[in-house]
Amino acid sequence: MKKLTGLAVAMAASIASTAMAEDKVVRMGTEGYYPPFNYFDASGNVVGFDIDIGNALCEEMQVKCEWVTTDWAGIIPALNSNKFDTIIASMSITAERAEVVSFSDPYYFNGSQFVVAGDGSLGSAMPSDLAGKVIGTQESTLEVKTLQAYFKDSEIRLYPKLDDALLDLDNGRLDAVYAGQVVLGEWLAKEDGACCQFVGEATRSDGNLGTGIAVRQEDTELLAALNGAIEAIMANGTYAEIRDRYFDFDIMEKPKTTSEMYN
Repeated sequence: MKKLTGLAVAMAASIASTAMAEDKVVRMGTEGYYPPFNYFDASGNVVGFDIDIGNALCEEMQVKCEWVTTDWAGIIPALNSNKFDTIIASMSITAERAEVVSFSDPYYFNGSQFVVAGDGSLGSAMPSDLAGKVIGTQESTLEVKTLQAYFKDSEIRLYPKLDDALLDLDNGRLDAVYAGQVVLGEWLAKEDGACCQFVGEATRSDGNLGTGIAVRQEDTELLAALNGAIEAIMANGTYAEIRDRYFDFDIMEKPKTTSEMYN
C-alpha cells in the first residue's frame, strides 16, 4: 500500500509539473513586415518561417507561445522593457547587439543582395557601379552599415519598413534596394517585383554571426531552454520540415562576407 501511495504521489507531481510547464507563456516579439520570415496574412495573423520556428520551439519547451508585433527600430528596447520575452524576427547576431541582449545559437544565415530597376545595367553592383546612384534600405539593419562603409559615393536613403523602400524602387525614386536576398526574392516573385531584378552576389555583413533569437541578458534559463530546443528540432527533423515549406536551399550555409567581396 505504501508503495502504491508513493507511486501515486510521484505521478501526481509529474502531472502537476507538466501542467505548470504547459501553462507557462513565452511572449515572442517579431515585426511582421519581413516575408517569408514574418508577415501578416489576410486575416491579420502574423505568420512565416520565424513564427513556425518559434511555435516549434515552444512545443519542444512545453510552453505556450504568445506573439507580439512591434516596429523594427524599437524592437530591442521593447524586449528590455519587458514588452515580450524573446525577439524572433530574423535578427542577425552581432557583437554590438550582444552588449545589450543575449543571443541563442543561429537558426539560419541570410545573405544580402541588391535589386535594381530596369534592365540590370548597373553591372555587378560593386561600389563603382553604384556611384552617384540612390540606394534604399531599412533603417537599423546591418545593410545600413555595409552601405555606409563601402558605398560612400552613393546616396543612401533609410526607411522604417523595407516595403517602403521597395515601393520607391518600383516607382522610380530609387536606383537600387539592398536587403536580405530571401525577402527580396519573395518580392520579385510577386507582381510588385516585375519592375526589377537581382544584380551582384549575395554577401553576409561583416560581424554577422548568423540569425538568432534574442532574450534579456538576465534570462539565462530561457536562453538555455531555447538553445536546447533549437538543437532538438534540428535533430528530430522538425527544423528541416519547416525549412522545406519555405526554401529549396540550405539556409544554414554561410554566404561570403562583405569584406571578402568589396576589399
